[in-house]
Amino acid sequence: MKYSLKHFDLNCNPKFHTIDPMSRTTTKKSVKPALKTAKSTVEAKPDVKAAKLPDLSTYPLCLRWLHDRTDYEKIRNVQYSDNAFKLDRMRKLLALLGNPQDQVKTVHVAGTVGKGSTVAMIASMMRECGYTVGEFVSPHLVDVRERVVVNGKPISKNDFVDLIRKVAKATLKLTEQVTFFEVMTAIGLKYFANEAVDIAVIEVGLGGRLDSTNVITPEVCVITTIDFDHCKLLGNTLPLIAREKAGIFKKGVTALVFDPPADVEKVFRDVASKVGADLRVVNKDIEFSSRFCSDPDLGPHARVCLYTKTSRLEHLPVPLPGEHQSSNCGLALSAVDILKSRGFDCPENKVTRGLGNVKVPGRMEVISERPRILVDGAHNPASVQSLMKCVGAHVPYDSMVCIFGCCADKDVPSMLDKVNLGADKVIFTRATTTPRAASPEDLQKMFAERSGKMSQVAKNLPEALEIATRAVSREDLIVVTGSFYLVGEAIKHVQQDVNHTPPTPARALKD
Repeated sequence: MKYSLKHFDLNCNPKFHTIDPMSRTTTKKSVKPALKTAKSTVEAKPDVKAAKLPDLSTYPLCLRWLHDRTDYEKIRNVQYSDNAFKLDRMRKLLALLGNPQDQVKTVHVAGTVGKGSTVAMIASMMRECGYTVGEFVSPHLVDVRERVVVNGKPISKNDFVDLIRKVAKATLKLTEQVTFFEVMTAIGLKYFANEAVDIAVIEVGLGGRLDSTNVITPEVCVITTIDFDHCKLLGNTLPLIAREKAGIFKKGVTALVFDPPADVEKVFRDVASKVGADLRVVNKDIEFSSRFCSDPDLGPHARVCLYTKTSRLEHLPVPLPGEHQSSNCGLALSAVDILKSRGFDCPENKVTRGLGNVKVPGRMEVISERPRILVDGAHNPASVQSLMKCVGAHVPYDSMVCIFGCCADKDVPSMLDKVNLGADKVIFTRATTTPRAASPEDLQKMFAERSGKMSQVAKNLPEALEIATRAVSREDLIVVTGSFYLVGEAIKHVQQDVNHTPPTPARALKD
């Protein structure tokens, strides 16, 4: 099958094609963190049974070593407890690496939906203000190096190999095996310290309280919308989930949330009071407004206003499509305002320009024009619902064929209900890169019980795209969603089909 893309760069990784990296040598402002020289009180005992350092001389060998670590992102049944997710183990590893978390100023972002968008908006605004900015995000779409980024560029293979060697050497002195995510967190923090970034925006992997990123003391904490996801691990009510997320609150650190339900807000205020965090609710404690509008240049879009003692931001277009992005934008603007109050120079014209430059790969992104394929990493009921509403509001089409595959540990019935809101036909498949993937046959059976719409099964993503391509006309739309794993496979498949080279995906939707 051949896919037609509007334009591509043979040397560009698709995850990063939308960002123009800023050279560190041209950074205009620099807020350098004071290096902490106090020795850590944590002592790691060497494991007498530890094996010698393996051969990590090449990038493929480093990847093999990394993927041999326990990866909770790919395990169906996870024991979520202090025993499995040990912050002490993470602290010991970082101590052996020189405590890089103490050498970097950070923003910490948790939440159920909107974390990635909020991280991207904060990072883009701070880059435009002249700062060297790190981003630590998960999961990746195509290349694991997408998780560690400085000024829009992923960590190089050489730097990745160098840091894997350092981390692997440090693990030989630990009495416990570290996990995949702990290794990546250590690599991210060490790389940001090595690059002397001015600020790093750190996305929580799972929950917050026990997440391996929760070893930092940030300039500001941000919690995006709380919804139902990972309920077996984090709790089956919004207040329980919120309490886990609020585990990132720190004494004396401002924590930002966006006007949550009363029972969730109560949890946030309780936790903030106990730890001594300064909780601020955007749309209550911070004046904020938004409206949905349309004009010839931007088409349908949201605009926001935010007023504080130090900022007056009026009628800014939200750079990402969908009404749900307004709250993420409000949180991002508030976070930058907090950074401004802590010594960062963030002129409003540069903040506005940086916000306008935001694009997020793998979210509402068209990766092929013929056939027209849109991918989105929606992976819980709330995000799938937002996707269907967003496509309906922003994308003209005659009929939608949805290629859907999700993880079995999700709230699958609710996700299928949301798919039913927008799809005219559904092709169920599974991502081959995760053992957590739900059976396509089971998905189709559940869907048939709740919808009379046409559906069928494909054994894998390429087969699903083949079926969908035969079924659509030029005015129709193929939407690939359900998990970032499936979206990553779709991007990789389309890349390989276009002259077998890694192109930049066609474009990220803005109108």
